[in-house]
Amino acid sequence: MPRLGYDHLGLGVGLRSVHYRHILEHNPDVDWFEIISENYMDSRGRPRYVLDQIAERYPIVMHGVSLSIGSTDPLNFEYLAKLKSLAQATHALWVSDHLCWTGVASRNTHDLLPLPLNEETLRHVVARIKIVQDFLGRPLVVENPSTYLTFADSTMNEWEFLARMAEDADCGLLLDVNNVYVSSVNHGFDPAEYLDAVPHQRVVQFHLAGHTNMGAYCIDTHDGRVIDQVWELYRRASQLTGGASTLLEWDARIPSFEEVHNEVLKAKQLLSVGSLPATPPPAEIASPEHRAATAPHPLHYARPEVE
Repeated sequence: MPRLGYDHLGLGVGLRSVHYRHILEHNPDVDWFEIISENYMDSRGRPRYVLDQIAERYPIVMHGVSLSIGSTDPLNFEYLAKLKSLAQATHALWVSDHLCWTGVASRNTHDLLPLPLNEETLRHVVARIKIVQDFLGRPLVVENPSTYLTFADSTMNEWEFLARMAEDADCGLLLDVNNVYVSSVNHGFDPAEYLDAVPHQRVVQFHLAGHTNMGAYCIDTHDGRVIDQVWELYRRASQLTGGASTLLEWDARIPSFEEVHNEVLKAKQLLSVGSLPATPPPAEIASPEHRAATAPHPLHYARPEVE
């Protein structure tokens, strides 16, 4: 049954420029693609040319990283107009972004920054979501980001905030299962409790991804396979929600399209058979000193691609 009018699309992958040629030449049997909105909003060159061709063949969903729904800056209606225009041009089935703020004073930090989770923030975010939804003419789908710190003046946990936000704003949720796991390690909460508490009827989409385990904490790097613990959380989330469109993100050290697609296809076997297909053993874990020296900034997300 559609969530907020949005259908279950099956298993998709994030559209990345390294795979453009393969997709155009081979028309792979993938259910749908998710694009990073900012990669295409201002493009009239090759990325947009390729996207237009792919959008003629596959369902498209848009995922943004610059809405900054939690910022105290006024909403950027120039940005929203470009977002709406791109959604119309690609026939995007829904538009999503993160529960975060990305800057202030009209400066974009290119980080998904965490929010203090309290009543004041809740009212602020709900009001802004309602404005965005009215402007776009569709429900916004909001993702839980991975976080690395919390605020002393937070009065509720993240899953309670998400539940109240989704109900009060009448919006959808993009449940990033990897982010739930990463944040649970970083903050010491039970990820199963998180999944049990979110409003399951509002989950429109799942994200899966790999991350980097630094020992004392994890970083959401999207640079490898999904680990078994995240797959188990995904299985639980799918059972609780009745299933939703599932997307694999792979944004660094990106392998072939076939390898990326095969990774998300594991979800089909997991949910139907109850076990994962055999995969090659992981590479030897680097020393803590090496991991610390090569770790990315913990709050940083991948900037939009430029060609």
